[in-house]
Amino acid sequence: MASGPLKHQLYVIIFGTHTKAGKAFDILLIIAILASLVVLLLDSISSISNRWSSTFLYIEYTFTGLFTIEYLVRLWCSPQPKAYARSFYGIVDFLSILPTYLTLFFPSATYMGVIRLLRVLRIFRILKLVRYLQDSNILLRSMLLARRKIFIFFSTVAILVTIFGSIVYVVEGPENGFTSIPQSIYWAIVTITTVGYGDVVPQTALGKGIAALTMLLGYSILAVPTGIITAELNQEMNSHKSLVKCPNCMKAGHESDAMHCKHCGSELAEPDKRVVPVED
Repeated sequence: MASGPLKHQLYVIIFGTHTKAGKAFDILLIIAILASLVVLLLDSISSISNRWSSTFLYIEYTFTGLFTIEYLVRLWCSPQPKAYARSFYGIVDFLSILPTYLTLFFPSATYMGVIRLLRVLRIFRILKLVRYLQDSNILLRSMLLARRKIFIFFSTVAILVTIFGSIVYVVEGPENGFTSIPQSIYWAIVTITTVGYGDVVPQTALGKGIAALTMLLGYSILAVPTGIITAELNQEMNSHKSLVKCPNCMKAGHESDAMHCKHCGSELAEPDKRVVPVED
C-alpha cells in the first residue's frame, strides 16, 4: 500500500523538473553522464588506459549499475512503462546501458557508451528550454514522415550509382584503377556526392565524360531530399496536434495520430477538449 505514494513521489522527482528534488536529480544525472563519458574518453588513450585500465573498468561498471537502476526505476514509476520504453528518452536510456553488457561478448562495444551523451538533452528541461526541444521533435517527426519518400529516393540513387559504376568499369577497366564493379560503384558514390577523393580517377576521354555527367547529376539530386523534408516539415508545423499540451504533464510535441502522451503515457484530450496550445 505504501508503494503508491512512493511511486508517485519518484515519478515527480525523476520525470519532472518543477520541484527542487527533480532539478537536483537531473543535474546529478547529467554530471554522472558527463563523468562516465570522461572515463570513456580517457580509456581510449592508450598511455592512460595502460596505467588505469582496471580502475576505469570498475568505474564503468559502477556507472552502468547506477544507470541500470535508474532505468528500471523509471519503468516502475512511469504511468505507462511501455510508452516510456518506446519514447526517444526511453530508447536512449536503454542504449546508454547496453554497451557495457555487450562487452561481455564484444569487448570493443564499450566505446558505444558515447550514446549516453544524448541523455544530456535533458538539460533542456532543467534550463526551461523545452521550446527548443519541441522544435527538434518537429524536425525529427518530419524526417520520420518522409522516410518512405527518402527511401525511394536513395533506392533510385543506388540504382544510378550501380549503373554509372558498371559503365565506367567497362570503359576504364582494371588498368586505370577500376579493378571491379564494387570498386567502380564506390567511385560513382564518391563522385555523385561531390566528395571526390581522387583515389580512383578516369583516364580516358569517354570515362571523363561519364564522370562529368555523374558530377552534374550529383548536383541536381542534392536538392531532392531537402525538398522532401522541407515539405513534410511545413506540414508538420501546421499540424495543431503537435502544439497541444498533455493535460497531465503539460508537454507538447505529439504526433498527429497520437492518442497518448509520449512523455508520461497519459491519454490526450479530444479535439474539442484540448488545452491551450503552446505559444511561440
